[in-house]
Amino acid sequence: MTARYCSLAPQSVPVYAPGLAAERLGALLSGRRMWVNGTVLHYCFFDRESDASVIALPGTGETRRVSWVGGEEQRKVVRDCFREWRDLGIGVVFREVADRSEAELRIGFQAGGGSWSAVGRDALSAGLNERTMSFGWDLTAPGERATALHEIGHALGMQHEHQSPFAGLHWDDEAVYADLAGPPNYWSRSRTDVNVLRKLDPAEVNGSVWDSQSIMEYAFPAGLILEPEQFRGGVHPSGELSPMDKEFVLGWYPPPATPRPPALVPYRSAALSLAPGEQADFTVEPRETREYTVATFGASDSMAVLFEERDGVPRFLAGHDDGGTAHNATIRARLVKGRRYVVRVRLYSGWGSGETALMCW
Repeated sequence: MTARYCSLAPQSVPVYAPGLAAERLGALLSGRRMWVNGTVLHYCFFDRESDASVIALPGTGETRRVSWVGGEEQRKVVRDCFREWRDLGIGVVFREVADRSEAELRIGFQAGGGSWSAVGRDALSAGLNERTMSFGWDLTAPGERATALHEIGHALGMQHEHQSPFAGLHWDDEAVYADLAGPPNYWSRSRTDVNVLRKLDPAEVNGSVWDSQSIMEYAFPAGLILEPEQFRGGVHPSGELSPMDKEFVLGWYPPPATPRPPALVPYRSAALSLAPGEQADFTVEPRETREYTVATFGASDSMAVLFEERDGVPRFLAGHDDGGTAHNATIRARLVKGRRYVVRVRLYSGWGSGETALMCW
């Protein structure tokens, strides 16, 4: 019997300027959905009575409104799976929040609605009251924990492994269509094309070889694959993170080489405690997109520079350095929710040392 499968929506293909070198185009394709390393990904669970949508009941022609709110046991499985990815030591941090306006990842549980997730930064295009990840069946059932690991893999930017052009899979297309048209998936031919038969661009896949044991690989029964011969009997991944999964995600999100800078929370000051000539870095993770002010207080001849982290590299955004003519430094800049910023502060002289503070509002 065919397993229940993750069903992604068709993914748009970006249009780039003509004439780009193949290496540059490949770099743009491969990284366009990946988060900046060091990003704090906040996630929340839908919890309101109004959090629901209408779904079709397969084979009946009827529809039904079904809630997105899941029970605590379902949430626990998802939390545990976030923790398993985190415990690899990756440079991305997961943090649960109660307020959906603070969450890049918004998670629902809708029985019968299928399981899916936005891929990487595609989640940022979803509306505030829209899901970026959803689970359509009981994650506490035997073997279903793998579904949560799989969807979080998508949230990190990973694609379906069986769609890799390096897999060399030759499908019996009509057998695949017929199998997935029936229970428990009830997929149309177009949905089967998007999630199984379509080959990804080589720049979009998770590595240069096919990993049949990847958490991003579906389990397929016998009779769907014609070649390679050893997979005519089906594909049977373990349901756990494979060594190649771990290698890929650590390659994209390596652990930080140095301790993370302390976070600067809007409307709360952070003590600097700097001696003359010393500097310190602070992170800013905006909860909403708008103009912010970052300023030092009580400082003597201070300098502050704001960087935006893009592709893991800090890029200058704004700065203030009076060269010793003013006590405090002030920066105003438009910051975007979901991106990570670093404020670097330096004191030039000693007056106020140990009593200075930095604030963002």
